[in-house]
Amino acid sequence: MRTPGAGHPDNGRPGLGQPGIGRAVALLLLVASAALIPLLGPSIALDGTGEAAAPGVGGIALLRTVLFAALCVPVGELFVRRLAGRLPGAPPERARSWAPYAAGAGFVAALGLASVVSTGNLVPHSLAAIDVGGLYESRDGKLALLEVNGFAAAGLCALSARPAMQVWPLCAVAVAEALRAHPAPETGPLTGSALTFVHLTCAALWVGGLLYVLRTLPLWGAARDARVALLGLYARVAAPLLALITATGIWSTLRRMPPGTVLDQLTSTAYGRTLLAKVIVVVAVAVLALWSRLRLSRAADPLTACAPARAEVVALGLVVAVSGLLTALPVPIRWT
Repeated sequence: MRTPGAGHPDNGRPGLGQPGIGRAVALLLLVASAALIPLLGPSIALDGTGEAAAPGVGGIALLRTVLFAALCVPVGELFVRRLAGRLPGAPPERARSWAPYAAGAGFVAALGLASVVSTGNLVPHSLAAIDVGGLYESRDGKLALLEVNGFAAAGLCALSARPAMQVWPLCAVAVAEALRAHPAPETGPLTGSALTFVHLTCAALWVGGLLYVLRTLPLWGAARDARVALLGLYARVAAPLLALITATGIWSTLRRMPPGTVLDQLTSTAYGRTLLAKVIVVVAVAVLALWSRLRLSRAADPLTACAPARAEVVALGLVVAVSGLLTALPVPIRWT
C-alpha cells in the first residue's frame, strides 16, 4: 500500500495548497509571455533597419515557435525515459506524457504554415485562397506537407502501444525544417541543412529533456538517490549538447554573416538584433546550467540544483520563442 505523501515531496506540508494547480497556472503564464515575443518582436527588431518583413510575420513567427516547442516536448520525453531506464533501481513512475498534445499543437502549427506556403507565402484570408494541390508542385510545399504528416504520425504513435516509434516521424519533421531553412540557391545548402538539423535536434533534447526531468523528479520523492542520479545523468549529457548547439550556431551565423560584417549586422539588421537577443538568453541559460551543476556536485543537498534548473527551463522557453521569431525575419545576407 502506498503511504500518503510518497511520490511527492510537498505532500503533507501545510499552506502549500495544490501544487499541480500552481504549476499549471505558472505554465500558462509562461506560455502567454513567450507568445508575446514572436507577436511583438518583429516591429521592435525591424525598427530603423529599413528592411521589409513578409506579410503576417508575427503570426508566422508564433506558428514556428509552437512548431519548435511541439518538437521539443516529445523528443525530450523519449530521451529522458531512455536515460531513466539506464539507472539501476530507478522507480517505475514516469511523468504523464504530453506528447499527444504536443503533436496536436505541432500539427495545427504546421498546417497553418503550409497554408501560407500554398498561397505563395502570403497570409490566406479565406479557405478558398488555400491551394492544397499547389503544395505538391514546390519544394517548400512538399516540405510543409512533410511536417504536417510528421506531426500527425507522431501523434498516432504517441497514442499507440509503442510510443517510442514517434522518434521516426519527429526525425522527419526535423529534417524537413532543416531543409526548409536552406533553399537550393544558397551556397552549400546541404551543409547549412546539416548544421540546422544538429542544432535543432540537440536543442530539442536539451529543452524537452530538462522539462521532463523536472516533471519526473517529484514522482520519485521516496527514492532520493535515484532523483539525484537522474539529475546528474542529464547534466552530464547536457554538457556536450550545449557544446554542439554553440558550435553549430556559430558556424551557421558565419555562413550568413561573414566575419567582417557580424558586429555591424548584430545592431543594424532585424535578424542580427534578434540573434543577439538569443545569444544573450542562451548565455543566461548556460550560467543557470553551470549553477545547477555546481549545486548538484558541491551542495550539502544536491537536489537544491532543481531551483536553478527550473529557472533554466523558463529561459529555454524564451530561447524557443526567440528562435521562432528569428526564422520569420528577413535574412540579412542573400546568398546567390
